[in-house]
Amino acid sequence: MSIAAPARQSVLLRRVIGALLITVPIVAGADELPQGISGKGQVGYVMSRGNSHTDAANAKIDLFLLTPQWKHAFTLEGLFGRSAQVTSAERWDLRLQSDYTINTKLFAFGALAYQDDRFSGFEYQASASGGLGYKFFDSDKTKLSAQLGVGYRVLRPEILLRDDASGAVIGRIPLDRQSEAVGTAGIDFMHQFNTSTKLTNKLIVESGSSNTSIKNDLALEVKMSKKLALAAGYSILHNTKPADDVKRTDTTTTLNVVYAFPGPK
Repeated sequence: MSIAAPARQSVLLRRVIGALLITVPIVAGADELPQGISGKGQVGYVMSRGNSHTDAANAKIDLFLLTPQWKHAFTLEGLFGRSAQVTSAERWDLRLQSDYTINTKLFAFGALAYQDDRFSGFEYQASASGGLGYKFFDSDKTKLSAQLGVGYRVLRPEILLRDDASGAVIGRIPLDRQSEAVGTAGIDFMHQFNTSTKLTNKLIVESGSSNTSIKNDLALEVKMSKKLALAAGYSILHNTKPADDVKRTDTTTTLNVVYAFPGPK
């Protein structure tokens, strides 16, 4: 289930996560990615009828290929929302990153990213980057890594034309395509509370002269079985220089069913 950005929902989610952090006992037992191919998919949907008429859905798939020296990670996620027969959210995010292990702490990475958000003030943003990362913690219970790099980005701003009465987008005016060098940064955090409950947070920043994009995904996942889990998430997407009359920050609250497909033992 996905609901875009009401303030009271984000406050409620933070309270729920805070309560779980206090009450769930902390013991070892993190899930480790198996050698070979593995992954997980998740989906959620909300339908409201009556005084309000709202449909919202989101889906995400994560695929991993792990070898002794390499970790390849592919992520594809989509978001769609309609309210009062008006499309209010439509976004596709794709990211492919390959990490090469230099030693137990240090790794090199290369990444490709593409975003198509119909309500961000950009027709698209696409980038290629590379750099170095460092693992501060890498235990069964807690993992924390950070990465810094440089890259090249192509983006195309657009002006959204809205209906004065409904606020619906009725037209788009693409502006000139822009390309630039960017600096990138990322933080990847995971803490396993017990064999069934874990908290993750992923931050990706790309900064150039045309725009700085910041994406942060916070999620709490609770296993129901070896393959099924429930995940509550809170995502923030911020662009510093969108087109006029477009909000800089989008937030999304989700509650999804997750299905894991582990690779060979």
